[in-house]
Amino acid sequence: MLWSLLKVVLFILSVAALSYGAGILLDTDGGLRISFADWEFTLGPLMAVIAALTLLIGLWLLLRIIGLIVAILRFLNGDETAVSRYFDRNRERKGYQALSEGLLALAAGEDRLALSRAQKAEKYLAKPELTTLLVAQAAEKIGDGKRATEAYKQLLGDEKTRFVGIRGLLKQKIEEGDTETALKLAEKAFAMKPRHAETQDLLLKLQAEQADWKGARATLGAKLKAGALPRDIYRRRDAVLALQEAKTVFDETASIEAREAAIEANRLSPDLIPAAAMAARGLITKGNKKEATRILKKAWSAMPHPDLAAAFAEIEPEETPTERLKRFRLLTSIQPDNEQTRLLLAELQVAAEDFPSARKALGSIATDHPTQRSLAIMAAIERGEGQDDAVVRGWLTRALTAPRGPQWCCDKCQAIHAQWSPICDNCGGFDTLSWREPPETSGPSATGTELLPLIVGSQDVSSPPDAADFGPEDAVVDAELSDDGKNSN
Repeated sequence: MLWSLLKVVLFILSVAALSYGAGILLDTDGGLRISFADWEFTLGPLMAVIAALTLLIGLWLLLRIIGLIVAILRFLNGDETAVSRYFDRNRERKGYQALSEGLLALAAGEDRLALSRAQKAEKYLAKPELTTLLVAQAAEKIGDGKRATEAYKQLLGDEKTRFVGIRGLLKQKIEEGDTETALKLAEKAFAMKPRHAETQDLLLKLQAEQADWKGARATLGAKLKAGALPRDIYRRRDAVLALQEAKTVFDETASIEAREAAIEANRLSPDLIPAAAMAARGLITKGNKKEATRILKKAWSAMPHPDLAAAFAEIEPEETPTERLKRFRLLTSIQPDNEQTRLLLAELQVAAEDFPSARKALGSIATDHPTQRSLAIMAAIERGEGQDDAVVRGWLTRALTAPRGPQWCCDKCQAIHAQWSPICDNCGGFDTLSWREPPETSGPSATGTELLPLIVGSQDVSSPPDAADFGPEDAVVDAELSDDGKNSN
């Protein structure tokens, strides 16, 4: 309100000042005489002022017209002018509008509309880092892989967009299943941005799939340096990779390298069961039974596992069942209440034909937590103690349909694996396998009833005289268990 009143007052004062000035000029004597050829003009003071202002306005208009003509000539010549800038701004406005519409269409799932708007934006804007990327993503969405590849290749020509182009081509190759080319692209992307977390993960996954364990360990070290991985997880995964590196050289021509790599893997992560078993076997081959025993005892204290027991049995392969039972006290005295320890002790007692001690070691596991392994051991105990075939057959029948117990299960997809592996065969997860009971079980077990022959030694299995009374599956299991104690000697 005050500002409006002030403007009115200023306008009135300006009009009054002009009127007062005009009055003074009218009352002033004299004038301005202009002579030109035969022409002569006499102007009073007021008219002279008006003529001067008119002349200034005319000169200003003339200069503007001349500037307009020069601008038109420069525009026609291709130079940058106000006219060209006007058209450029208009094109830029249309380009950014098409770009925004394309981004919104892509986010809304309108892929073809997004591609159309991207092409329009590409026509108006000279910014490939924006428009070409949108074209590539929209083409991918509609399944036009060829056009998307061309767009990503265009991004490779500019230093600012090269990484984005490589990343796009990398994902295309992974979807196509061309892991060899994808690995090369991932290595280039990693060289450009070694601290990029997604690139690190992709490269690590591809290197693991290609069994490039040495390169994978280097990538894992880069993740640690970048702060993308806690040190304890790094040590565990580095041990996993070191173990796989040991497996690649574990043959007759490179046993020394394999032993050293397996021992290094065990040192990095003592609780990694496959590393402990492999390191122990390497030391057994080398003749260092004492160090192999130390490694297996340490791993058993972390987690009792049948693979560790099998490796421990290989330290003295020629010993009798009684001698083996005595030597295995080094393991069974560690975590004696653990279920795996009690099952192992019961198996050893069965092999030594000490069935009452085996029953005592097994306790109520077969009834409280029935698994194929515990029920099979219970059937062997019943047969060894001379129970009727109906009793033994009852335990065997339950064993055929019982859960398998702990297995190597993927924590990500719950897939079950017969053997430990650094990568899940089902979902591709890295270091996701853990020894536990799966929510559902099916199929044969790699470490259930098959463990007993590994500890006792190889056996010749033959059917008992009354096997014909059983079902076909009962007869096979019954034959294995009934002869364990007799053939072990």
